[in-house]
Amino acid sequence: MAQKDTLLHLFAGGCGGTVGAIMTCPLEVLKTRLQSSGLTLRPVFQFQLGTFNGAGVIRPGPVTPGLLQVLRSILEKEGPKSLFRGLGPNLVGVAPSRAIYFAAYSKSKETFNGIFVPNSGIVHMSSAGFAAFVTNSLMNPIWMVKTRMQLERKARGEKKMNALQCARYVYKTEGMRGFYRGLTASYAGISETMICFLIYETLKKYLVRSRFTTPDTDTEKGASVFLGLMVAAAFAKGCASCIAYPHEVIRTRLREEGSKYKYFFQTARLVAVEEGYAAFYRGLIPQLIRQIPNTAIVLSTYELIVHLLGEPSK
Repeated sequence: MAQKDTLLHLFAGGCGGTVGAIMTCPLEVLKTRLQSSGLTLRPVFQFQLGTFNGAGVIRPGPVTPGLLQVLRSILEKEGPKSLFRGLGPNLVGVAPSRAIYFAAYSKSKETFNGIFVPNSGIVHMSSAGFAAFVTNSLMNPIWMVKTRMQLERKARGEKKMNALQCARYVYKTEGMRGFYRGLTASYAGISETMICFLIYETLKKYLVRSRFTTPDTDTEKGASVFLGLMVAAAFAKGCASCIAYPHEVIRTRLREEGSKYKYFFQTARLVAVEEGYAAFYRGLIPQLIRQIPNTAIVLSTYELIVHLLGEPSK
């Protein structure tokens, strides 16, 4: 029975991750481009007062291109297909990564329920943290290749590297260590997963309780709970992303080819000094637009499959 439950969580997590990845791939490409240090900043001339002779001074200041400008640039220079760069390794990685994550989350939750107060906040946070640690450690090479492909800028018609060629190039130029660039930032991002699941499980508990107190039919209850789970997942991910987003920018910088970014704290210091603290939130808008519906799709698909294929409640 325990093995069947584990396989069910593996299957449900894999299906949910695959559906979400396909539907939100263009937004991930936009987010990665905005996070990159290779993003072209527009010079804007700023008028400043306060010189000794009272005259104004005009000096250039950099302004980050917006989401629509980056989208227009990709479509004009690289073509629509570039919005799906990295989808190959994403699909290869997302099903097993989500499967591993949800299976590890489910099993560790059983263990932590025997140590702490069952289904408490500490159980949800610990389970989410452990599952994220396992998943990040195993899947980082695939996400590294995906990020490199998304950062590759080639004009329309120019041949782009596929996932296998990109992986071979990384190994040739950086060795096995190259596949684990950005892993420290991913570990820092475990806090985002913990916050997300703490909020989600709390809201889920409330929704399940309300299911038994409403006079609706079973069909109406099921539909309302499913919709409620999607809203809960979206809200939880939105809150967690806003709080823990800077690690995403640091991770992208660490994965850039031939960059000056070497370590987590060194990268954080360089970004803060050279670009200001606002740079830690570059790409947040497409991230929220992508992650909120993606997480809602992934978690609700997962819950639906577990509900449909799991043991009926007594």
